[in-house]
Amino acid sequence: MTDERFPIGPFSMEAPTSEKRRAWIKEIEETPDQARKAIEGLTPEQLDSPYREGGWTVRQVIHHLADSHINSFVRFKLALTEDEPTIRGYDEKRWAETIEATDAPLDVSLDLLESLHKRWVFLLESLTANELQRKFNHPDRGLMTLDANLQIYAWHGRHHVAHIEALREREGWR
Repeated sequence: MTDERFPIGPFSMEAPTSEKRRAWIKEIEETPDQARKAIEGLTPEQLDSPYREGGWTVRQVIHHLADSHINSFVRFKLALTEDEPTIRGYDEKRWAETIEATDAPLDVSLDLLESLHKRWVFLLESLTANELQRKFNHPDRGLMTLDANLQIYAWHGRHHVAHIEALREREGWR
């Protein structure tokens, strides 16, 4: 039996190559469409179902993707424009409990995610290997390269889409 918290497995850092970077950027590019497909046809009750015992609802997962990916995009911009900036972390659990994360229509975050990812991919495709070595200081993880952050967020989108797809599979929601 797979761990419902990590349907595609936990994140594992890889050594970056040009080919891997292109694949990670492609994954980021595809996340909004994959998220839309993952929720297609779900009823309001299904959208408000947790993807696992004690987990967020499908609705919260979609809104979390927008929240998290906005933060990541800003981290890229900060690292590209400042010398090893210290970024702010945020309490993902508390953000997922705010009213718009629990009740807002999903198109709000899906449209935001789509626009954000178009801009983010435009930026990512312009970066050199040297620029991807720029760093920011994460309050919990320490210094992180943009290469590492690229990998994390390629995985992050797939990870949360897989939460929804696994729930659909377990529940027989076609």
